[in-house]
Amino acid sequence: MPKTIRIGTRDSELALYQANILKSQLEHLGHNVQLVPVKSTGDLQLNKPLYELGITGIFTKTLDIAMLNGDIDIAVHSLKDVPTILPKGIVQAAVLKRGNVRDTLVFKTTEEFLGAKDAVIATSSLRRKAQWLNRYPTHTVEDIRGNVNTRLQKLKDTEHFDAAIFAAAGIGRLGLRPETALNLDWMIPAAAQGAIVAVALEEDEETRAILSEINDEETQTCTQIEREFLNRLEGGCTAPIGALCYIKDEEIHFDGVLLSPNGSKKITVQRSKKLGEHHDLAEWCANYVIEKGGKRLMDALKEVSKPTKVYSTKSLTEDQRLLVNENLGVESSDFIKISTNRLKPQLVRNPIQNVVITSKNAVEALLQNFSAVELQFQNIYCVGRRTKRLVEKRIGKVKHVEPNAKKLANYLVDYIEGNEVTYFCSDLRLDALPTILEENNITVHEIQAYQTKYDAVKLPNTVEAVLFYSPSTVQSFKQENTAKDNMIAFCIGETTAQEAKKHFKDIRIAKVPTVESVIQLVNEHYI
Repeated sequence: MPKTIRIGTRDSELALYQANILKSQLEHLGHNVQLVPVKSTGDLQLNKPLYELGITGIFTKTLDIAMLNGDIDIAVHSLKDVPTILPKGIVQAAVLKRGNVRDTLVFKTTEEFLGAKDAVIATSSLRRKAQWLNRYPTHTVEDIRGNVNTRLQKLKDTEHFDAAIFAAAGIGRLGLRPETALNLDWMIPAAAQGAIVAVALEEDEETRAILSEINDEETQTCTQIEREFLNRLEGGCTAPIGALCYIKDEEIHFDGVLLSPNGSKKITVQRSKKLGEHHDLAEWCANYVIEKGGKRLMDALKEVSKPTKVYSTKSLTEDQRLLVNENLGVESSDFIKISTNRLKPQLVRNPIQNVVITSKNAVEALLQNFSAVELQFQNIYCVGRRTKRLVEKRIGKVKHVEPNAKKLANYLVDYIEGNEVTYFCSDLRLDALPTILEENNITVHEIQAYQTKYDAVKLPNTVEAVLFYSPSTVQSFKQENTAKDNMIAFCIGETTAQEAKKHFKDIRIAKVPTVESVIQLVNEHYI
Protein backbone atom coordinates (compact mmCIF):
# COMPACT_ATOMS: atom_id res chain seq x y z
CA MET A 1 0.00 0.00 0.00
CA PRO A 2 1.47 3.41 -0.97
CA LYS A 3 2.64 5.59 1.88
CA THR A 4 0.31 8.37 3.01
CA ILE A 5 2.41 11.48 3.61
CA ARG A 6 1.23 13.46 6.63
CA ILE A 7 1.79 17.21 6.19
CA GLY A 8 1.81 19.11 9.49
CA THR A 9 0.61 22.69 9.43
CA ARG A 10 -0.50 25.41 11.80
CA ASP A 11 -4.17 26.34 11.46
CA SER A 12 -3.79 29.97 10.34
CA GLU A 13 -5.25 30.87 6.95
CA LEU A 14 -1.84 31.52 5.39
CA ALA A 15 -0.28 28.35 6.85
CA LEU A 16 -3.14 26.23 5.49
CA TYR A 17 -2.85 27.89 2.09
CA GLN A 18 0.85 27.07 1.91
CA ALA A 19 0.29 23.50 3.08
CA ASN A 20 -2.34 23.02 0.38
CA ILE A 21 0.11 24.22 -2.30
CA LEU A 22 2.51 21.48 -1.24
CA LYS A 23 -0.33 18.95 -0.98
CA SER A 24 -1.55 19.66 -4.53
CA GLN A 25 1.95 19.37 -6.00
CA LEU A 26 2.53 15.99 -4.33
CA GLU A 27 -0.92 14.72 -5.34
CA HIS A 28 -0.23 15.81 -8.93
CA LEU A 29 2.73 13.44 -8.85
CA GLY A 30 0.46 10.62 -7.65
CA HIS A 31 1.28 10.56 -3.94
CA ASN A 32 -1.25 10.04 -1.14
CA VAL A 33 -1.26 13.09 1.11
CA GLN A 34 -3.05 14.07 4.31
CA LEU A 35 -3.06 17.49 6.03
CA VAL A 36 -2.60 17.32 9.81
CA PRO A 37 -3.37 20.55 11.70
CA VAL A 38 -1.08 20.39 14.74
CA LYS A 39 -2.34 21.34 18.18
CA SER A 40 -0.63 23.84 20.44
CA THR A 41 2.70 22.96 22.03
CA GLY A 42 1.06 22.31 25.39
CA ASP A 43 -0.90 19.38 23.95
CA LEU A 44 2.14 17.61 22.52
CA GLN A 45 4.13 15.00 24.37
CA LEU A 46 7.63 16.42 24.55
CA ASN A 47 10.17 13.68 25.12
CA LYS A 48 13.20 15.93 25.41
CA PRO A 49 13.83 19.47 26.66
CA LEU A 50 13.61 22.14 23.97
CA TYR A 51 17.14 23.34 24.62
CA GLU A 52 18.42 19.83 23.97
CA LEU A 53 16.58 19.62 20.66
CA GLY A 54 17.86 23.03 19.59
CA ILE A 55 14.35 24.27 18.77
CA THR A 56 14.33 28.08 18.69
CA GLY A 57 11.92 29.27 15.96
CA ILE A 58 8.81 31.05 17.22
CA PHE A 59 6.61 29.84 14.41
CA THR A 60 8.13 26.39 13.89
CA LYS A 61 8.51 24.88 17.38
CA THR A 62 5.13 23.13 17.51
CA LEU A 63 5.57 21.41 14.14
CA ASP A 64 9.18 20.47 14.89
CA ILE A 65 8.12 18.73 18.09
CA ALA A 66 5.27 16.94 16.31
CA MET A 67 7.70 15.63 13.68
CA LEU A 68 10.26 14.47 16.21
CA ASN A 69 7.45 12.64 18.04
CA GLY A 70 6.40 10.89 14.81
CA ASP A 71 2.97 12.57 14.52
CA ILE A 72 3.70 14.04 11.05
CA ASP A 73 6.10 13.30 8.17
CA ILE A 74 6.51 16.82 6.76
CA ALA A 75 6.23 20.32 8.21
CA VAL A 76 5.51 23.31 5.96
CA HIS A 77 6.76 26.80 6.81
CA SER A 78 7.43 30.21 5.36
CA LEU A 79 11.19 29.83 4.96
CA LYS A 80 11.87 33.30 6.34
CA ASP A 81 10.41 32.12 9.69
CA VAL A 82 12.66 29.07 9.95
CA PRO A 83 15.82 29.39 12.12
CA THR A 84 19.02 29.24 10.08
CA ILE A 85 20.10 26.25 12.17
CA LEU A 86 17.48 23.48 12.21
CA PRO A 87 16.89 21.20 15.22
CA LYS A 88 18.95 18.03 15.37
CA GLY A 89 17.39 15.32 13.19
CA ILE A 90 15.37 17.70 10.96
CA VAL A 91 16.53 18.77 7.49
CA GLN A 92 15.31 21.00 4.70
CA ALA A 93 13.84 18.64 2.09
CA ALA A 94 12.28 20.92 -0.55
CA VAL A 95 11.82 24.59 -1.37
CA LEU A 96 8.95 25.49 -3.67
CA LYS A 97 9.28 28.00 -6.48
CA ARG A 98 9.46 31.41 -4.90
CA GLY A 99 6.63 33.92 -4.94
CA ASN A 100 6.84 37.72 -4.81
CA VAL A 101 9.88 38.55 -2.67
CA ARG A 102 9.07 42.20 -2.07
CA ASP A 103 7.58 44.15 0.80
CA THR A 104 4.37 45.94 -0.09
CA LEU A 105 3.04 49.28 1.15
CA VAL A 106 -0.73 49.41 1.62
CA PHE A 107 -2.04 52.95 2.08
CA LYS A 108 -5.51 54.24 2.88
CA THR A 109 -6.20 56.78 0.18
CA THR A 110 -3.27 58.19 -1.81
CA GLU A 111 0.52 58.20 -1.77
CA GLU A 112 0.73 61.93 -1.01
CA PHE A 113 1.88 61.29 2.58
CA LEU A 114 5.19 59.99 1.19
CA GLY A 115 6.21 63.55 0.47
CA ALA A 116 5.01 64.89 3.82
CA LYS A 117 7.24 65.58 6.79
CA ASP A 118 4.94 63.78 9.19
CA ALA A 119 3.38 60.39 8.50
CA VAL A 120 2.64 57.25 10.50
CA ILE A 121 3.57 53.83 9.06
CA ALA A 122 2.53 50.58 10.72
CA THR A 123 4.74 47.48 10.86
CA SER A 124 5.91 45.06 13.54
CA SER A 125 9.10 44.21 11.60
CA LEU A 126 12.30 45.76 12.92
CA ARG A 127 13.88 45.33 9.47
CA ARG A 128 11.07 47.22 7.72
CA LYS A 129 11.01 49.89 10.41
CA ALA A 130 14.76 50.55 10.16
CA GLN A 131 14.75 50.77 6.36
CA TRP A 132 11.70 53.05 6.34
CA LEU A 133 13.22 55.45 8.88
CA ASN A 134 16.49 55.45 6.97
CA ARG A 135 14.59 56.68 3.90
CA TYR A 136 11.99 58.81 5.73
CA PRO A 137 13.65 59.88 9.00
CA THR A 138 10.90 62.34 10.01
CA HIS A 139 8.14 59.74 9.82
CA THR A 140 6.84 57.70 12.76
CA VAL A 141 6.69 53.90 12.69
CA GLU A 142 4.26 52.13 15.03
CA ASP A 143 3.68 48.45 15.80
CA ILE A 144 0.76 46.60 14.26
CA ARG A 145 -0.01 43.04 15.34
CA GLY A 146 -2.09 40.09 14.21
CA ASN A 147 -2.57 38.05 11.06
CA VAL A 148 -2.89 39.63 7.62
CA ASN A 149 -6.68 40.14 7.86
CA THR A 150 -6.37 41.65 11.33
CA ARG A 151 -3.64 44.08 10.27
CA LEU A 152 -5.56 45.19 7.19
CA GLN A 153 -8.58 45.89 9.38
CA LYS A 154 -6.46 47.76 11.95
CA LEU A 155 -5.03 49.90 9.15
CA LYS A 156 -8.57 50.76 8.10
CA ASP A 157 -9.83 51.42 11.63
CA THR A 158 -6.84 53.29 13.10
CA GLU A 159 -7.36 56.91 12.15
CA HIS A 160 -3.77 58.15 12.42
CA PHE A 161 -2.21 55.32 10.35
CA ASP A 162 -1.30 56.46 6.83
CA ALA A 163 -0.09 53.07 5.60
CA ALA A 164 1.16 49.64 6.66
CA ILE A 165 3.84 47.33 5.26
CA PHE A 166 3.15 43.67 4.40
CA ALA A 167 4.97 40.83 2.69
CA ALA A 168 3.73 40.85 -0.90
CA ALA A 169 3.66 37.04 -1.00
CA GLY A 170 1.37 36.77 2.03
CA ILE A 171 -1.34 39.21 0.94
CA GLY A 172 -1.06 37.95 -2.64
CA ARG A 173 -1.51 34.28 -1.75
CA LEU A 174 -4.60 35.07 0.30
CA GLY A 175 -6.07 37.27 -2.44
CA LEU A 176 -6.11 40.27 -0.09
CA ARG A 177 -3.84 42.69 -1.95
CA PRO A 178 -5.77 45.98 -2.12
CA GLU A 179 -5.63 48.31 -5.09
CA THR A 180 -3.96 50.85 -2.79
CA ALA A 181 -0.72 48.88 -2.62
CA LEU A 182 2.68 49.22 -4.19
CA ASN A 183 5.82 47.10 -4.00
CA LEU A 184 8.77 48.70 -2.24
CA ASP A 185 11.50 47.81 -4.71
CA TRP A 186 14.03 49.85 -2.75
CA MET A 187 13.46 47.87 0.49
CA ILE A 188 15.62 44.75 0.82
CA PRO A 189 13.40 41.89 2.02
CA ALA A 190 14.01 39.37 4.77
CA ALA A 191 16.21 36.41 3.90
CA ALA A 192 14.10 33.79 2.05
CA GLN A 193 10.99 35.99 1.98
CA GLY A 194 8.35 34.64 -0.40
CA ALA A 195 9.64 31.04 -0.24
CA ILE A 196 7.79 28.00 1.13
CA VAL A 197 9.86 25.17 2.62
CA ALA A 198 9.12 21.57 3.55
CA VAL A 199 11.24 19.95 6.25
CA ALA A 200 11.44 16.27 7.14
CA LEU A 201 13.31 13.93 9.45
CA GLU A 202 16.88 13.29 8.34
CA GLU A 203 16.40 9.55 8.81
CA ASP A 204 13.22 9.45 6.68
CA GLU A 205 14.87 8.79 3.33
CA GLU A 206 11.62 7.81 1.59
CA THR A 207 9.87 11.10 2.36
CA ARG A 208 12.97 13.13 1.50
CA ALA A 209 13.20 11.37 -1.88
CA ILE A 210 9.55 12.19 -2.60
CA LEU A 211 10.04 15.86 -1.69
CA SER A 212 13.11 16.14 -3.91
CA GLU A 213 10.72 15.76 -6.88
CA ILE A 214 9.17 19.19 -6.21
CA ASN A 215 12.29 21.07 -5.09
CA ASP A 216 12.99 24.25 -7.08
CA GLU A 217 16.77 24.42 -7.45
CA GLU A 218 16.96 28.13 -8.32
CA THR A 219 14.93 29.11 -5.25
CA GLN A 220 16.98 26.73 -3.10
CA THR A 221 20.26 28.23 -4.30
CA CYS A 222 19.18 31.84 -3.74
CA THR A 223 17.55 31.33 -0.34
CA GLN A 224 20.49 29.26 0.87
CA ILE A 225 22.86 32.17 0.17
CA GLU A 226 20.52 34.66 1.86
CA ARG A 227 20.16 32.49 4.95
CA GLU A 228 23.90 31.88 5.21
CA PHE A 229 24.47 35.65 5.08
CA LEU A 230 21.90 36.07 7.87
CA ASN A 231 23.46 33.32 9.95
CA ARG A 232 27.00 34.72 9.64
CA LEU A 233 25.83 38.17 10.75
CA GLU A 234 23.13 37.42 13.24
CA GLY A 235 24.87 35.21 15.79
CA GLY A 236 21.64 34.66 17.72
CA CYS A 237 20.74 38.34 17.89
CA THR A 238 17.57 39.59 16.21
CA ALA A 239 18.60 42.53 14.03
CA PRO A 240 17.44 44.65 11.07
CA ILE A 241 19.03 42.52 8.33
CA GLY A 242 17.86 42.21 4.73
CA ALA A 243 19.12 39.85 2.04
CA LEU A 244 18.08 39.24 -1.56
CA CYS A 245 19.68 36.93 -4.10
CA TYR A 246 18.55 36.34 -7.70
CA ILE A 247 19.89 34.68 -10.86
CA LYS A 248 20.09 36.54 -14.16
CA ASP A 249 22.14 35.78 -17.29
CA GLU A 250 23.98 32.89 -15.61
CA GLU A 251 25.09 35.15 -12.75
CA ILE A 252 24.03 35.26 -9.14
CA HIS A 253 23.41 38.77 -7.82
CA PHE A 254 23.27 39.55 -4.09
CA ASP A 255 22.04 42.63 -2.17
CA GLY A 256 22.42 42.80 1.61
CA VAL A 257 21.83 45.39 4.33
CA LEU A 258 22.39 45.81 8.06
CA LEU A 259 20.93 48.79 9.92
CA SER A 260 20.61 50.22 13.39
CA PRO A 261 17.05 49.86 14.79
CA ASN A 262 16.27 53.56 14.22
CA GLY A 263 17.67 53.50 10.69
CA SER A 264 20.32 56.11 11.38
CA LYS A 265 23.15 53.72 10.46
CA LYS A 266 23.14 51.57 7.35
CA ILE A 267 25.70 49.22 5.80
CA THR A 268 24.97 47.77 2.37
CA VAL A 269 26.71 45.23 0.17
CA GLN A 270 26.25 44.20 -3.47
CA ARG A 271 28.13 41.48 -5.29
CA SER A 272 27.72 39.24 -8.34
CA LYS A 273 29.35 35.90 -9.16
CA LYS A 274 29.06 33.47 -12.05
CA LEU A 275 26.70 30.59 -11.44
CA GLY A 276 28.82 27.68 -10.21
CA GLU A 277 31.43 30.00 -8.70
CA HIS A 278 29.13 31.38 -6.02
CA HIS A 279 29.95 29.12 -3.07
CA ASP A 280 31.71 31.85 -1.05
CA LEU A 281 29.25 34.62 -1.96
CA ALA A 282 27.44 34.76 1.42
CA GLU A 283 30.71 34.56 3.38
CA TRP A 284 32.33 37.35 1.34
CA CYS A 285 29.31 39.65 1.71
CA ALA A 286 28.98 39.02 5.45
CA ASN A 287 32.68 39.70 6.00
CA TYR A 288 32.41 42.91 3.98
CA VAL A 289 29.55 44.16 6.20
CA ILE A 290 31.46 43.21 9.35
CA GLU A 291 34.58 45.04 8.18
CA LYS A 292 32.55 48.16 7.34
CA GLY A 293 31.39 48.51 10.94
CA GLY A 294 28.91 45.68 11.14
CA LYS A 295 30.57 44.07 14.15
CA ARG A 296 30.24 47.26 16.22
CA LEU A 297 26.63 47.61 15.12
CA MET A 298 25.80 44.00 16.01
CA ASP A 299 27.56 44.27 19.38
CA ALA A 300 25.54 47.40 20.16
CA LEU A 301 22.33 45.59 19.22
CA LYS A 302 23.14 42.70 21.56
CA GLU A 303 23.67 45.12 24.44
CA VAL A 304 20.27 46.73 24.03
CA SER A 305 17.89 44.98 26.42
CA LYS A 306 14.36 44.33 25.24
CA PRO A 307 11.65 46.24 27.15
CA THR A 308 9.26 43.98 29.02
CA LYS A 309 6.17 43.61 26.83
CA VAL A 310 4.74 40.41 28.29
CA TYR A 311 4.43 39.50 31.96
CA SER A 312 3.46 36.10 33.35
CA THR A 313 1.75 36.00 36.75
CA LYS A 314 3.35 32.59 37.30
CA SER A 315 7.09 31.97 37.22
CA LEU A 316 8.00 30.35 33.92
CA THR A 317 10.39 27.43 33.71
CA GLU A 318 13.38 27.71 31.38
CA ASP A 319 11.65 25.45 28.85
CA GLN A 320 8.51 27.59 28.98
CA ARG A 321 10.54 30.78 28.57
CA LEU A 322 12.18 29.31 25.47
CA LEU A 323 8.72 28.89 23.95
CA VAL A 324 8.02 32.63 24.07
CA ASN A 325 8.49 34.71 20.92
CA GLU A 326 12.20 35.54 21.07
CA ASN A 327 11.52 39.12 19.92
CA LEU A 328 9.52 39.85 23.07
CA GLY A 329 10.81 41.01 26.40
CA VAL A 330 9.19 38.62 28.89
CA GLU A 331 9.32 38.56 32.69
CA SER A 332 7.53 36.40 35.22
CA SER A 333 6.96 36.00 38.93
CA ASP A 334 4.50 34.21 41.19
CA PHE A 335 1.61 36.55 41.94
CA ILE A 336 0.20 33.84 44.20
CA LYS A 337 2.06 32.23 47.08
CA ILE A 338 0.76 29.00 48.59
CA SER A 339 1.18 27.80 52.18
CA THR A 340 0.00 24.35 53.23
CA ASN A 341 -2.31 23.99 56.23
CA ARG A 342 -1.84 21.35 58.92
CA LEU A 343 -4.70 18.87 58.55
CA LYS A 344 -6.05 16.80 61.45
CA PRO A 345 -5.33 13.03 61.25
CA GLN A 346 -8.97 12.18 61.98
CA LEU A 347 -9.95 13.64 58.60
CA VAL A 348 -8.77 10.50 56.83
CA ARG A 349 -9.21 7.82 59.51
CA ASN A 350 -12.29 6.52 57.72
CA PRO A 351 -12.78 6.08 53.97
CA ILE A 352 -14.35 9.12 52.27
CA GLN A 353 -16.93 8.29 49.62
CA ASN A 354 -16.76 11.43 47.40
CA VAL A 355 -13.78 13.78 47.17
CA VAL A 356 -13.46 16.91 45.02
CA ILE A 357 -9.99 18.26 44.13
CA THR A 358 -9.80 21.31 41.88
CA SER A 359 -6.06 22.12 41.86
CA LYS A 360 -2.59 20.62 42.03
CA ASN A 361 -2.00 22.71 45.17
CA ALA A 362 -4.67 20.71 46.99
CA VAL A 363 -2.94 17.48 45.94
CA GLU A 364 0.40 18.72 47.28
CA ALA A 365 -1.23 19.84 50.54
CA LEU A 366 -2.81 16.43 51.08
CA LEU A 367 0.45 14.60 50.43
CA GLN A 368 2.38 16.86 52.79
CA ASN A 369 -0.01 15.83 55.56
CA PHE A 370 -0.67 12.18 54.71
CA SER A 371 0.81 9.26 52.84
CA ALA A 372 -1.00 8.00 49.75
CA VAL A 373 -1.95 4.83 51.67
CA GLU A 374 -3.77 6.88 54.31
CA LEU A 375 -5.92 8.64 51.69
CA GLN A 376 -8.77 6.16 51.33
CA PHE A 377 -10.93 7.99 48.79
CA GLN A 378 -13.60 5.89 47.04
CA ASN A 379 -14.61 8.39 44.30
CA ILE A 380 -12.27 11.21 43.31
CA TYR A 381 -13.54 14.03 41.11
CA CYS A 382 -11.12 16.57 39.57
CA VAL A 383 -10.91 19.83 37.67
CA GLY A 384 -8.27 19.89 34.92
CA ARG A 385 -6.28 17.24 33.07
CA ARG A 386 -3.03 18.04 34.87
CA THR A 387 -4.64 17.76 38.28
CA LYS A 388 -6.12 14.42 37.20
CA ARG A 389 -2.71 13.13 36.07
CA LEU A 390 -1.11 14.18 39.36
CA VAL A 391 -3.88 12.56 41.44
CA GLU A 392 -3.68 9.28 39.53
CA LYS A 393 0.11 9.25 39.75
CA ARG A 394 0.29 9.90 43.50
CA ILE A 395 -3.07 9.14 45.14
CA GLY A 396 -5.42 6.95 43.11
CA LYS A 397 -7.85 6.54 40.24
CA VAL A 398 -9.98 9.54 39.25
CA LYS A 399 -13.64 8.74 38.63
CA HIS A 400 -14.40 11.86 36.53
CA VAL A 401 -12.73 15.09 35.39
CA GLU A 402 -14.12 18.34 33.96
CA PRO A 403 -12.32 21.45 32.63
CA ASN A 404 -13.81 23.81 35.27
CA ALA A 405 -15.55 23.75 38.65
CA LYS A 406 -18.99 24.73 37.34
CA LYS A 407 -19.07 21.84 34.85
CA LEU A 408 -17.90 19.42 37.53
CA ALA A 409 -20.66 20.60 39.89
CA ASN A 410 -23.32 20.08 37.21
CA TYR A 411 -21.95 16.59 36.53
CA LEU A 412 -22.08 15.69 40.23
CA VAL A 413 -25.68 16.85 40.52
CA ASP A 414 -26.64 14.20 37.94
CA TYR A 415 -24.26 11.33 38.71
CA ILE A 416 -22.94 11.51 42.29
CA GLU A 417 -23.22 8.41 44.49
CA GLY A 418 -24.79 9.51 47.76
CA ASN A 419 -25.47 13.12 48.75
CA GLU A 420 -22.21 14.36 50.33
CA VAL A 421 -18.80 15.51 49.03
CA THR A 422 -15.58 16.49 50.74
CA TYR A 423 -14.01 19.47 48.99
CA PHE A 424 -10.29 20.11 49.56
CA CYS A 425 -9.79 23.76 48.66
CA SER A 426 -8.04 27.04 49.43
CA ASP A 427 -9.16 29.81 51.77
CA LEU A 428 -9.77 31.77 48.55
CA ARG A 429 -12.00 29.76 46.28
CA LEU A 430 -14.80 30.41 43.80
CA ASP A 431 -18.39 29.90 44.95
CA ALA A 432 -19.69 28.12 41.85
CA LEU A 433 -19.09 24.49 42.87
CA PRO A 434 -20.35 24.52 46.49
CA THR A 435 -23.28 26.80 45.59
CA ILE A 436 -24.54 24.56 42.78
CA LEU A 437 -24.17 21.41 44.90
CA GLU A 438 -25.91 22.86 47.96
CA GLU A 439 -28.76 24.22 45.81
CA ASN A 440 -29.29 20.62 44.71
CA ASN A 441 -29.31 19.21 48.26
CA ILE A 442 -25.77 17.86 48.18
CA THR A 443 -23.89 18.54 51.40
CA VAL A 444 -20.39 20.02 50.92
CA HIS A 445 -17.75 19.50 53.63
CA GLU A 446 -15.10 22.13 52.87
CA ILE A 447 -11.59 21.50 54.14
CA GLN A 448 -9.08 24.32 53.69
CA ALA A 449 -6.01 22.36 52.61
CA TYR A 450 -3.91 25.41 51.82
CA GLN A 451 -3.87 29.21 51.95
CA THR A 452 -3.52 31.50 48.97
CA LYS A 453 -1.65 34.78 49.46
CA TYR A 454 -1.45 37.66 46.98
CA ASP A 455 2.10 38.65 46.06
CA ALA A 456 1.85 40.83 42.94
CA VAL A 457 4.47 43.31 41.73
CA LYS A 458 4.03 46.67 40.05
CA LEU A 459 4.49 46.14 36.32
CA PRO A 460 6.51 48.53 34.12
CA ASN A 461 4.64 50.80 31.70
CA THR A 462 6.05 48.88 28.72
CA VAL A 463 3.94 45.79 29.50
CA GLU A 464 1.30 45.19 26.81
CA ALA A 465 0.08 41.74 27.79
CA VAL A 466 -0.38 39.78 31.03
CA LEU A 467 -0.68 36.00 31.36
CA PHE A 468 -3.19 34.78 33.95
CA TYR A 469 -3.66 31.21 35.22
CA SER A 470 -6.42 31.50 37.82
CA PRO A 471 -8.95 34.07 39.09
CA SER A 472 -6.64 34.61 42.07
CA THR A 473 -3.79 35.76 39.82
CA VAL A 474 -6.13 38.39 38.33
CA GLN A 475 -7.20 39.53 41.79
CA SER A 476 -3.58 39.70 42.93
CA PHE A 477 -2.65 41.72 39.82
CA LYS A 478 -5.32 44.31 40.68
CA GLN A 479 -3.85 44.94 44.11
CA GLU A 480 -0.74 46.50 42.58
CA ASN A 481 -1.76 47.45 39.03
CA THR A 482 -4.44 49.21 37.06
CA ALA A 483 -5.42 47.50 33.80
CA LYS A 484 -4.83 49.78 30.81
CA ASP A 485 -7.29 49.95 27.95
CA ASN A 486 -4.65 48.67 25.53
CA MET A 487 -3.45 45.83 27.77
CA ILE A 488 -4.36 42.25 26.77
CA ALA A 489 -5.26 39.52 29.26
CA PHE A 490 -4.21 36.06 28.06
CA CYS A 491 -6.13 33.54 30.19
CA ILE A 492 -5.69 29.81 30.79
CA GLY A 493 -9.45 29.11 30.81
CA GLU A 494 -13.02 30.40 30.95
CA THR A 495 -13.13 30.80 34.74
CA THR A 496 -9.99 32.93 34.77
CA ALA A 497 -11.33 34.92 31.80
CA GLN A 498 -14.55 35.73 33.66
CA GLU A 499 -12.52 37.37 36.42
CA ALA A 500 -10.29 39.18 33.91
CA LYS A 501 -13.35 40.65 32.15
CA LYS A 502 -13.99 42.76 35.24
CA HIS A 503 -10.79 44.69 34.55
CA PHE A 504 -9.70 44.18 30.92
CA LYS A 505 -11.38 44.91 27.59
CA ASP A 506 -9.28 42.54 25.46
CA ILE A 507 -9.48 38.94 26.72
CA ARG A 508 -7.90 35.92 24.99
CA ILE A 509 -8.53 32.34 26.14
CA ALA A 510 -6.15 29.43 25.50
CA LYS A 511 -7.41 26.42 23.54
CA VAL A 512 -6.29 24.01 26.26
CA PRO A 513 -5.71 24.80 29.96
CA THR A 514 -1.91 24.68 30.03
CA VAL A 515 0.83 27.27 30.49
CA GLU A 516 2.26 26.27 27.10
CA SER A 517 -1.08 26.90 25.41
CA VAL A 518 -1.29 30.39 26.92
CA ILE A 519 2.23 31.09 25.60
CA GLN A 520 1.20 29.80 22.16
CA LEU A 521 -1.70 32.27 22.21
CA VAL A 522 0.74 35.12 22.94
CA ASN A 523 3.04 34.05 20.10
CA GLU A 524 0.14 33.91 17.63
CA HIS A 525 -0.80 37.48 18.57
CA TYR A 526 2.74 38.82 18.17
CA ILE A 527 3.28 37.55 14.60
